[in-house]
Amino acid sequence: MHDQAEALRLRMLKCQGKTAQSAAIISGKGGVGKSNFTANFSYSLLAKGKKVLIVDMDIGMGNIHILFGATPNYSLKDYLNASQGIYEVITPVEEGLAFIAGGSGLETVVEWSKPMFDRWIDGFSVLQTDYDVILFDMGAGATKSSIDLILAVDEIILISTPEPTSITDAYSMMKFICMQEAGKTFHIVNNRVMKEEEGRDSVARLQLAMRKFLSTETNILGFLPDDLHVRNAVIAQTPFVKMYPNAQISKRMKDITETYLLGEQPGTSIETSGFLDKIKNIFQKGRG
Repeated sequence: MHDQAEALRLRMLKCQGKTAQSAAIISGKGGVGKSNFTANFSYSLLAKGKKVLIVDMDIGMGNIHILFGATPNYSLKDYLNASQGIYEVITPVEEGLAFIAGGSGLETVVEWSKPMFDRWIDGFSVLQTDYDVILFDMGAGATKSSIDLILAVDEIILISTPEPTSITDAYSMMKFICMQEAGKTFHIVNNRVMKEEEGRDSVARLQLAMRKFLSTETNILGFLPDDLHVRNAVIAQTPFVKMYPNAQISKRMKDITETYLLGEQPGTSIETSGFLDKIKNIFQKGRG
């Protein structure tokens, strides 16, 4: 075990200067297409030359593997419990794209044992140098199980729909996060939009409420139409951007991805281990 940890640290030292952008994909309520967005967004990032890792944190309800038509042999829990190495729990989808299944029974970060926490740091220190983007597919809503990680990532992408209840839940979700830590970066995607005008109006109201009541600016990444291609792709267990590259929804996903990547400021870089440093602080506070 010591030899494996030492090998991971040595690899991290060799790769210093490169670190992945981390983002949490969240929603205020379930059933808005969060995981489907994550799977297709990852493919679109891959098409832009990004090497992407998805970590399924929707404990007990994760379905990323189903959307990819893949069967994982191991999960993140197997790594944290030291029964498998970090690369053994990664399931490849295709070159440059992979995921880690969550597994049931994972506790909050502050409830992890010291060995579990050390393994998280060791493993993700290396994965940050292996990938360009790490996407954490979170469970719906803000819970004690998810808030620690959401607060630690670089960016947050919130998935909503034009329905009033979805917009209300989305606002409550962002409000809760802002109360924990002001200044987080929020990106918004409006999914299952029947009419574009409806989608724009609903997100504009959400954006205004965030600015007026929470003094927080949000970035609208775009809109995804309610499209039959999505259902067909889910049944085929293949992301729609791959199965139907010329469909309107695939073109919209491409636009969303380009808008997201345009937000990266040229000539700047994220501090190495910034994400992990925040996790360390959360862990130390929780045990203090």
